[in-house]
Amino acid sequence: MAIELTTQDGTRISAFCFGAMQFGIGADRAASEEMYAACRNAGINFFDTAYGYSEGLSETWLGDMVRRERDSVFFASKVASSGGSGRQNILAQFDESCRRHKLECVDGLYLHRWDAQTPLEETFETLAGLKDAGKIRYIGVSNFAAWQVMKAITVAERFDLEISLLQPMYNLVKRQAEMELLPMAADQQIAVAPYSPLGGGLLTGKYRSGATGRLDTDPSYKIRYGEQWMRDVAVALTDLAEEMGQSPATLAVAWVASHPAVTAPIISARSLDQLKPSLTAVGFEMDAALRARLTALTPTLEPATGRLEEAANT
Repeated sequence: MAIELTTQDGTRISAFCFGAMQFGIGADRAASEEMYAACRNAGINFFDTAYGYSEGLSETWLGDMVRRERDSVFFASKVASSGGSGRQNILAQFDESCRRHKLECVDGLYLHRWDAQTPLEETFETLAGLKDAGKIRYIGVSNFAAWQVMKAITVAERFDLEISLLQPMYNLVKRQAEMELLPMAADQQIAVAPYSPLGGGLLTGKYRSGATGRLDTDPSYKIRYGEQWMRDVAVALTDLAEEMGQSPATLAVAWVASHPAVTAPIISARSLDQLKPSLTAVGFEMDAALRARLTALTPTLEPATGRLEEAANT
């Protein structure tokens, strides 16, 4: 069982997280406020942003919203997506983040990506200083491979730190996390908040109806979700959702949430209307039969060892 993360008033974090990546880019201030309120009404108390989002507007706006009810909301951010994980860069970005959100303490701070050029000792000594100063409560890592997480755990222990949060990509067409990351997180009792449960919008079904989005305009997403079989999965998911009278987005998010190693999938949107199907997943009951049916839409990857004969018996 993963570590139990709490807000500052001791409330356990919600089983879903809202990601404010679109604040200031896809969503204006009014839409952002509306989505925040809808999430709170749905019982969500876990919110995510990053230093690198929307030139600072995401952290600024989310901080404004969280300050109204600070003790009852878990505020997570990320640093070092750019510039590396050295002491100077972490402190510079963290200080700028604090000026934006104006919170005295960040509940969760992630390293946004792996930095092969900086010794982990320097990174975690810096984070230990921030934690000892009461500026961060929990430490996490995002976009790390399993071996990188384990290496980070070992070095962090030297500074009396724990890796408490993991933020990997995970959805129906990106299931690589199942091979090593999710089993590792379960074994190490790390809370998992996967991002992109909708596959950059692919699994909402909108592309089937001819709509456009990031998969058409963003070069990174074109590469990430550009294979035809992924589009075929989105069509099959939409057919299944129509059969059930559900939104494909609801099923996609609920599928991620139903994995036993997942603590809270990160949902996001540009407007309340776009967010509503993901919010419906908050109360959606996914039984084992439905999960198996959804899982069968995509190939299950081989175990990391390649020993299929053993995997079949587990």
